[in-house]
Amino acid sequence: MNKGLRLESRESISQSNTKKKGDKKINMDMKIFFPGGKKVNAIYKGFTIKTDQSEDDGSRGSAPAPFDLFLASIGTCTGIYVLLFCQARHIPTERLKLILHTERNEETKLISKIDIEIQLPEEFPEKYMDQLVRVAEKCTVKKNLGSPPVFDIYTKRRNDEKDNKQK
Repeated sequence: MNKGLRLESRESISQSNTKKKGDKKINMDMKIFFPGGKKVNAIYKGFTIKTDQSEDDGSRGSAPAPFDLFLASIGTCTGIYVLLFCQARHIPTERLKLILHTERNEETKLISKIDIEIQLPEEFPEKYMDQLVRVAEKCTVKKNLGSPPVFDIYTKRRNDEKDNKQK
């Protein structure tokens, strides 16, 4: 049994905010748990997403740190838009690559700029270069950063007996 904290999205908390797709609710719950040391894992859509802190931060570095996954989500989200664009036009993707370059603000220690470099093979069709950039800018993760969600962080006492019966 995983003991941990359950984070619930606003959709599952407030009936007035419940979204429906047809007659189905869109379940946005993600369970966060603590398997030991400085590891913090999440279960979402049937996947276990493992995180750990680096050796510099006093852990074993056995998995990416949460912030690493945040940056990877930007890159992989952009990447799927680029991949689908190329696949739809039968453009080979074997030598295609994206690289994220980040800049940090020295005062806040936060990322202040992200450049996404789309490396194209020489034979990539010139006529698609501008379109490819526009498609890459459609990344949903990037869009969420431009219009961030409201965070509502609160506490709630667990009822382990009730939680165990629902499993």
